[in-house]
Amino acid sequence: MTAFTPSRRFFLKGAAATAALVPVAAPGFARVTPAADPFIEKLIKSMSLEEKAGQLSIYGDTTRFDGPPINPTSEQAQGKEKVKADIAAGKITGLFNGIGVAGGRELQQVAIERSPHKIPLIFAGDIIHGVKTTFPIPLGESASWDTDLAMRTARAAALEATAKGLHWTFAPMVDVARDQRWGRVAEGAGEDTYLGIQLAKARVKGFQGDSLKAETSVVACPKHFAAYGAVQGGMEYNTADIPETTLREVHLPPFKAAFDAGALTTMSSFNDIAGVPSTGNHYLLTDILRGEWGFKGLVVSDYTSEEELILHGFAADGADATAKAINAGCDMGMQSGLYMKYLPDLVRSGKVKLAVLDEAVRRVLYVKKALGLFENPYRSLDLTREQTDIRRPETVALAREAGRKSCVLLKNEGNLLPLPKSGKKIALIGPFGNDKANCPGPWAVFPDVESCVTWEAGFRAVIGDALTVVKGSDVEAPIEGGIDAAVKAAKAADIVVLAIGEAANMSGEAQSRVDISIPAPQLALAEAVAATGKPVVVLLKHGRALALTGAVKEAPAILATWFLGSEEGNAIADIVFGDYAPQGRLPVSFPQASGQEPFYYNHRITGRPQISDDKNFKARYREVTNEALYPFGHGLSYSTVSYGTTAVNAPTLAMNGQIKVTAIISNTGSRKVHEVVQLYIHDKVASMTQPIRALKGFQHFDLEPGQNTTVEFTLTAADLAFVHPNLRASAEAGRFDVWIAPSSTGGTPASFDLIA
Repeated sequence: MTAFTPSRRFFLKGAAATAALVPVAAPGFARVTPAADPFIEKLIKSMSLEEKAGQLSIYGDTTRFDGPPINPTSEQAQGKEKVKADIAAGKITGLFNGIGVAGGRELQQVAIERSPHKIPLIFAGDIIHGVKTTFPIPLGESASWDTDLAMRTARAAALEATAKGLHWTFAPMVDVARDQRWGRVAEGAGEDTYLGIQLAKARVKGFQGDSLKAETSVVACPKHFAAYGAVQGGMEYNTADIPETTLREVHLPPFKAAFDAGALTTMSSFNDIAGVPSTGNHYLLTDILRGEWGFKGLVVSDYTSEEELILHGFAADGADATAKAINAGCDMGMQSGLYMKYLPDLVRSGKVKLAVLDEAVRRVLYVKKALGLFENPYRSLDLTREQTDIRRPETVALAREAGRKSCVLLKNEGNLLPLPKSGKKIALIGPFGNDKANCPGPWAVFPDVESCVTWEAGFRAVIGDALTVVKGSDVEAPIEGGIDAAVKAAKAADIVVLAIGEAANMSGEAQSRVDISIPAPQLALAEAVAATGKPVVVLLKHGRALALTGAVKEAPAILATWFLGSEEGNAIADIVFGDYAPQGRLPVSFPQASGQEPFYYNHRITGRPQISDDKNFKARYREVTNEALYPFGHGLSYSTVSYGTTAVNAPTLAMNGQIKVTAIISNTGSRKVHEVVQLYIHDKVASMTQPIRALKGFQHFDLEPGQNTTVEFTLTAADLAFVHPNLRASAEAGRFDVWIAPSSTGGTPASFDLIA
């Protein structure tokens, strides 16, 4: 482990709801607030209503640049003075998505010297996968299935974020996403709840470090609360219409894990659930979050989501939206300005109780105090650190490590990979061969694009002049003469590497896709190159699982590379030329066709599963089988690994006992291998239909050629539990299948009985 020491969307223009998602006889939970702190209580008592509303209002930072403008315009100068005046008046609690220490110190000085109660600002940002050093997109890094790696990259991102003057990150995104049409799949951990839980905990620990008061720590903000990954049709900002059992079993556990790991903030989601928008959902933000879970931190709206209660048809106007949001439990409004505009009069009129306002302010001040801002308002505003802690050599090395560990080898017929370092001419063809702009990927707000290593640079560092690079086509449009040039280059080469896929602006927020295949101009390029008969390696750049077709699907070797960040070219070259073997595993299922979405491995079994050659009257589509093209958990290496039969150490498991599950895995190839061994279960008969398989554990092993080892997992009744209609999780007695496997479709199962 490398030891580190010390818009939300680029500023787009842009009633206490007590109805439960499903009616249940739930107790009336009291609002949970931080323990009384004399300092905070005295401060609240002395504040005006306007100043309290200001502590609940955060805005995009239009004043801080990455270094001051050489000749700021009059409009910029006037805008900065307006922001400073609002800070001095106590109307702003903090700013987001601006960086720069000098500017931060200037603004903080206004807050602590001129505002009514000298309350420091909090500076926030979308630090999703790095700052100046960018790491793989979260979905790509999740393909490593490596919680230690996720913790270290979050720690490194926090190091750079605090060096640039930030205290708070709007990350990690912990939404479970089962529809690859949704662009924000790129920000999360994929389709599985268990994997999402492990990565959520790791990322929170990485961002927050050992102490939130440390100069190098940022407070984490798991988002989007809740079920944003369940939007219908994978369409951004859409509704999520799911049973509460699914909400609690699939979508809420990663949040609970993140809060248990110490996260002190969360962000409400844009979607509604069963007709109630999250930002105005009292049952979600108060009964569950505060009442059941005891969460003591703050809830911030997503960008103007409190104002969007009006467009949802849930609120009549701005005042109504403000009342419904804060009464529901949304403590801080982002960007809309509604809280500042309406809260004082809403309290005076009695539509919002003073106690509700004070609770929200208390939570905000609690987080600021936890960060040490009252003791040291200039923490993380160090001009020296801004120079020394950006793109440190160990941070850059970590980006390269994370990149190569995120690559997933989907296919490798004839052991085409790794490629030889000498004796062969290689043509790198496609729009991403010599492209820096797309290396950071979506939701890289502050990247140092110039420092990004292209695929060409990474390859050329290994094979030099044996490499020819031809673009062939743009991402979504043909280039005149591009295919002819690509075919010529392919014919002159021994091996073709196709650099194709999605651009960064095709994934991420507001980038839902109807068709998740490779764009047509690139498919035409792939067909033309394949027709030359030369061996083809496909390198995919993407922010989601893709539906592969034609020459891309039929290529003998396919490597999923996602968006790997600053060291992308070096990381891919490390894998392609065999300095390291791929070890990634898919965190999402690759469908055979876009029309299969939403598609995920742990689906429930129907009464007519496709279990025979008879295709009539089965749960299936006419054109394809129900299998994934590449399943969740899949990933090849440059060696071969065999899995022995899964075994259990007893035929039964008591409700208060445990059972050992074992299998022997062997490296049967000629190269060292890093294997990610996975544990799955299936409840064969239950009072509610159960997933065909469910991930319950994974372990990492390094095996030398010819080496074998016995893998062991332990299961208890808690691992076998599911959420019942009474909204409580428990296991039922009965028979279970269990697999130790290389993917969600592999392995030979064992069975045991859970007994009461």
